Amino acid sequence: MQIQPIHLFLIMVAAVFLFTVIFCRILIPKLRSLKMGQKILDIGPRWHKSKEGTPTMGGLSFIGASVIGAVVILAVLLIISKGAFRISALVPYLVTLLFAIVSGMIGIIDDSVKITKKQNAGLTAPQKFLLQVISAALYLFVLHLCGIIDTTLHIPFLGWEWEMGIFYYVVVIILITGVVNSVNLTDGIDGLASTETFVVGIFFAVVAHLGALTQLSDGVSLCLSLSAATAIGASLGFLVYNFYPARVFMGDTGSLFFGALVVGMSLIAGNPLLILFAGLMYIAETASVILQTLYFKYTRMRYGTGKRIFKMSPIHHHFEMCGWSEIRVVSVFGTLTAVSCLITFLLEYVLL
Repeated sequence: MQIQPIHLFLIMVAAVFLFTVIFCRILIPKLRSLKMGQKILDIGPRWHKSKEGTPTMGGLSFIGASVIGAVVILAVLLIISKGAFRISALVPYLVTLLFAIVSGMIGIIDDSVKITKKQNAGLTAPQKFLLQVISAALYLFVLHLCGIIDTTLHIPFLGWEWEMGIFYYVVVIILITGVVNSVNLTDGIDGLASTETFVVGIFFAVVAHLGALTQLSDGVSLCLSLSAATAIGASLGFLVYNFYPARVFMGDTGSLFFGALVVGMSLIAGNPLLILFAGLMYIAETASVILQTLYFKYTRMRYGTGKRIFKMSPIHHHFEMCGWSEIRVVSVFGTLTAVSCLITFLLEYVLL
């Protein structure tokens, strides 16, 4: 009996979605009883103060669901093949899932420190960055060891290949940590990070299943498909409880998991830089913070008084301060993510 990749994809989406919803339902009361509530910064939008005490670390729900989803898929493949299926065929997917889980564990540490200290600052920036660099380096080492990546960097839209040697790892480690932290910054209002990750997951699912256009091998397509299904099922399941008004926040536990998962998908696809364009709104969040900080420091040094480009950064807060509702911000940012994904797909795989 043969099972098609699209069936495995749908099974994974359904499993991760279902268990995310179930785990959220169990987890939220437990987090409340343990007083695992979010602390809201005084410098943030004043109306966010009403969210203080909302349970955080909800990312535990979809991390657990993703692990169960992986077990379900392995079981299905082994049963269908009567034990003949080789788990080694799923190494890119399994290693990427493990990397996402490790990133989520860094988030767990960070969230735990915040809750213990009853503040909105967890690990220091150097501590967090060091842990992320180490985990990213180990992830790349395993991918290279398994022959999944080499040191050639593909340049999207141009069709160029750049052999970088050892510098490839430096560039990609910077890329990984940058994207992971960009997704972390995106998680600032109800449903935003989940919605954008859902859209990016759809993008990579399309890349995985249109093998004729993307020229991916069957094994790579399957691993990318399962990774995308994990992102789709997890984000959609979490949105049931995280859409405005949120009953639970994912915390750094969830946002770092999502960040590692989306950047991992671009590595599986053999196109690391692709996430910069498909996940353009993630990058816009980080860019807004960098621009705000640099401009403030420059004007303070030049004029004695710091000035700001945005009313508040990351940029989703700027639009909130302009009077946009959270639902409007999520709708617009989600739509822009979909547009950037569509343009990226057309330019990379269809038109050029």
